[in-house]
Amino acid sequence: MGQPVREYLLTLCVTVAVTYLLTGPVRKFAIAVGAMPEIRARDVHREPTPRLGGIAMFGGLCAGLLVADHLQNLNGVFEKSNEPRALLSGAALIWLIGVLDDKFELDALIKLGAQMISAGVMCMQGLTILWIPIPGIGTVSLTPWQGNLLTVALVVITINAVNFVDGLDGLAAGMVCIATCAFFLYAYRIWFGYGIEAAAPATLFAAILMGMCLGFLPHNMHPARIFMGDSGSMLIGLVLAAAAISVTGQVDPDAMALFVGGERNATHAMLPVFIPLILPLTIIAIPMTDLVLAIVRRTWKGQSPFAADRGHLHHRLLELGHSHSRAVLIMYFWSGLIAFGTVAYSVHSASMWIVLAIAGLSAVGLLLLLLPRFSPRAPRWAERLVPPRYRHAERAAEAALQDDSAAEPEPARPIAAGVSGVNGATAIGPRSRFPDRRKAGSSR
Repeated sequence: MGQPVREYLLTLCVTVAVTYLLTGPVRKFAIAVGAMPEIRARDVHREPTPRLGGIAMFGGLCAGLLVADHLQNLNGVFEKSNEPRALLSGAALIWLIGVLDDKFELDALIKLGAQMISAGVMCMQGLTILWIPIPGIGTVSLTPWQGNLLTVALVVITINAVNFVDGLDGLAAGMVCIATCAFFLYAYRIWFGYGIEAAAPATLFAAILMGMCLGFLPHNMHPARIFMGDSGSMLIGLVLAAAAISVTGQVDPDAMALFVGGERNATHAMLPVFIPLILPLTIIAIPMTDLVLAIVRRTWKGQSPFAADRGHLHHRLLELGHSHSRAVLIMYFWSGLIAFGTVAYSVHSASMWIVLAIAGLSAVGLLLLLLPRFSPRAPRWAERLVPPRYRHAERAAEAALQDDSAAEPEPARPIAAGVSGVNGATAIGPRSRFPDRRKAGSSR
């Protein structure tokens, strides 16, 4: 066990380092080429910020695959499977479209077509769903057309789910990193615990995806110095979908059967173990929820499902009164709870403590979510004695208006030359932030 873990750790560290080191030059390049769009109505940042962070993330992906190809244990993934090459081909195509979109703002239908083509490229090279486990029925083999259509649908949904949630600094990269960490633990358990070699590509993809997100996050945390843009969000969405497809469609559930009595009984009895296999999108449940709500909301208003608005989950958190950083941390919390809770339940479904822990943490998450509603408010007789943030909204607004109307400019009083006034003011005016310390006759 030690050797594969060290090789995965080495691959992870190389991916983190390359992504982190490339992000700085990429930021300067984005500024030079003008990949700094103007502030839009739905944006929450206040200054134009360069995009194209996906260039650095793609560099980390290539570096991770290159290093893994030269390691003793991980080299077998490239020799026995064509999935890494399929991933690289699809990732290169979707990344190129993302770079063009970050610079020239491509139409939504063009991006949708590129996503479908990228998924098709991966299907043509073998990264597709071959069978799916269905509770009560067993393993169902899919025809090539069925597998390809299901693969394309999964890739497109995952890419857009990640793209939709990319609205706050560090949100998309952090949520995908948390979900991928849980997914890595499950895929590694299938590969090393059950000895199923078909799970090795998904484990490698998860390790590399974690490295891409971790290397980019220091530059993207609030206040962000660079955005990943569509070149980054679509890229990590495709890699995450490829990892899920690799496990769901390539690993035969019969190889994990721990019960006797027929395939149907084995599959039904191991339903908790198959949860991440049957529903791989549970690891991005929050982005998926945001995606579904956005489509319903925009369609109900008669708009295009791809029309941008300020109704996403992270926008609603800001409207509730959460700060930028706290809204991101709350989304991190729910993403980790769902991802790690699903994996823990799939491993130890008979333990009631896991269910109780998930329920307890869910209650904590709801409390944090509604925390601004429970902020303390002073009684009405004491509102004038406390800061405005502790007053009722109407009273605070009235007090602010009264304070503004009551504040009248005082008549200027003569001040002797050379005597400083209150708060650093002088006879001429307020003191400069950077006073001129040069004296007469000095050479500087």
